[in-house]
Amino acid sequence: MSCIRFNTTAMKSQLDEARIAGLGNDPVASFLSPEITESKVKRIVTMSEDPNPKIRESAALSYHAPLSVYEKLAKDPDEGVRSCLARNQTTPCDVLRTLAKDSSETVRAFVAINYYVPEDAMEELAKDTSPTVQKLVAWKASLKEDAELVSA
Repeated sequence: MSCIRFNTTAMKSQLDEARIAGLGNDPVASFLSPEITESKVKRIVTMSEDPNPKIRESAALSYHAPLSVYEKLAKDPDEGVRSCLARNQTTPCDVLRTLAKDSSETVRAFVAINYYVPEDAMEELAKDTSPTVQKLVAWKASLKEDAELVSA
């Protein structure tokens, strides 16, 4: 496996700034992603409208898409796009509630294991007709119980 790293000029500048500011001994450890700009959000919107579902999947996985993009992609005809949206930790709760009722077992399964799913959607998924979804809901609940036992 190669350890070659290609940094952009902006990344190198940010690393230099971190080093000068004394943000720890290892500036890479404190490296922050570039600021989210209006142009980046516009690119995400454009990607969400692309005819290629793989491009729309990238938009669905974005942490910085506007609410309207998440809502639109929740109704995307491609199961892969909706699955990516269901996996995204920043997908809004109302969109996850919509996806919890999706016709695709795969989408509902990804909703079930998303850490940020609202409790009412999890209760709905616990009654799902799919044994796979039910098992994932039970597995996630067991993780929560284990975490509570450890912290007690």
